[in-house]
Amino acid sequence: MEYRHLGRTGLLVSPLALGTMNFGDRTDEATAHAILSAAVDAGINLVDTADVYGCPQTPDIKQGSGRSEEIIGSWLQKTGRRDEIVLATKLYQPMGPGPNDRRLSARHIRAACEASLRRLGTDHIDLYFMHHMDRATPVDEILEAMGRLVADGKVIYFGSSNFAGWYIAAMQSEALARHMLGLVCEQSLYSLADRMVELEVAPACRHFGVGLLAWSPLGHGLLSGVLGREQSFPGLAPRIERHRAQLEQWEALCAGLGAAPSEVALAWLLTRPGLTAAITGPRTMAHLEGALRALNLRLSAETLERIDAIWPGPGGEAPEAYAW
Repeated sequence: MEYRHLGRTGLLVSPLALGTMNFGDRTDEATAHAILSAAVDAGINLVDTADVYGCPQTPDIKQGSGRSEEIIGSWLQKTGRRDEIVLATKLYQPMGPGPNDRRLSARHIRAACEASLRRLGTDHIDLYFMHHMDRATPVDEILEAMGRLVADGKVIYFGSSNFAGWYIAAMQSEALARHMLGLVCEQSLYSLADRMVELEVAPACRHFGVGLLAWSPLGHGLLSGVLGREQSFPGLAPRIERHRAQLEQWEALCAGLGAAPSEVALAWLLTRPGLTAAITGPRTMAHLEGALRALNLRLSAETLERIDAIWPGPGGEAPEAYAW
């Protein structure tokens, strides 16, 4: 395993992160424990979860379950492997019925951290993500609260997820004015089928020395080899039809390489400038094994050009992508 620095920090993380969104929802505890052990045995040291994980992740989540964190906590207690992993979790989504049981007020940041620590059964979180922008809470309030968690030893680093490029810039500028390290990592939707991050978010991360993690690196399953088995992806039906011509070219290219489409999609992501890691979210041991194979897949310059022709990005970085 070739480890990478997390942004401008001295922390080294694996180029594949283990995402645990399915734990407690689509993956039972015993299977989740087996996946965790196998991943760490293979050299994956970045484990990513969120307080809201463990229940179906729909746009209208009323309240998270915390079950994924509990499963990781029970694995840590069972195995004693806390020091072998970089443990990341998130806050923002609703974790209770009250108006202050969500978002990024200083009150909720403190309460959410304490609750995550209890569920995880640990005394600190290595990397604490804000799961989304909170336009209603001032940046200085957020930084004050996060800085307090760091000062208290409950969080080592903090980062962002689903932030706009301008918001990363705003938060880092305020952090620098406070002589703080600020954000060390951004976690964004990023795959061959979702490349908008290349327009402004990825350049902002590189400018400020912020690491970049890609979530849903298989485009919610679109890039995993869906043709001929569309019935297994009922929620993707409109997207499959919209991209059918691209998918036919994509899956033919992967067949020519002798590799599974999911493995090629991950291998492509790992070549992207500034990318720290791709988050793989296996439901089964077979999914994990496939993701690990991607680490040994080398794509030639010609193959990368062919892939780029099938799945073009936004045209480069802003503003050159759309202006002179």
